[in-house]
Amino acid sequence: MHLLFVCTGNTCRSPLAEAIARRLVRERGLNDIVVSSAGTSAWSDAPASDGSLLVALENGIDLSEHRARQLSPEIVAASDVILTMGPHHLDRAEALGGTGRSHLLTEFSSGAGNAWPISDPFGGDLSVYRATFGELTQEIRSALDRIAADSTRRTL
Repeated sequence: MHLLFVCTGNTCRSPLAEAIARRLVRERGLNDIVVSSAGTSAWSDAPASDGSLLVALENGIDLSEHRARQLSPEIVAASDVILTMGPHHLDRAEALGGTGRSHLLTEFSSGAGNAWPISDPFGGDLSVYRATFGELTQEIRSALDRIAADSTRRTL
């Protein structure tokens, strides 16, 4: 399974989400899940933002190798589940062919139709990035719980 996270520039929220998900996938032994990220308005090859780099390092994650990539029809087609940070990212993923596989992260993680955008830390101080990291961690844990449960149901 290929899990894709999408934000605007692929330098703040989605790289953090990708790194958090990779760590949780590894910790849970979910070896069949591949994780990546992209942005709806990304400058290709841009590094992660300074705030994301610092907050990731505080949490034992190295984002120094991250390079932004633009969301494309090919990336969407290669993804089984696309989790977006906000409604406009969802609209773009669906417009590129992701209908039925694209969801707001918060809606997917709650499974109950509750949906809100993940806070965008861009331009904020380190405390804003820390809050976004915490929000992402909580939502991704719940999303992976749902993915694991759905996978178990399919194999029964």
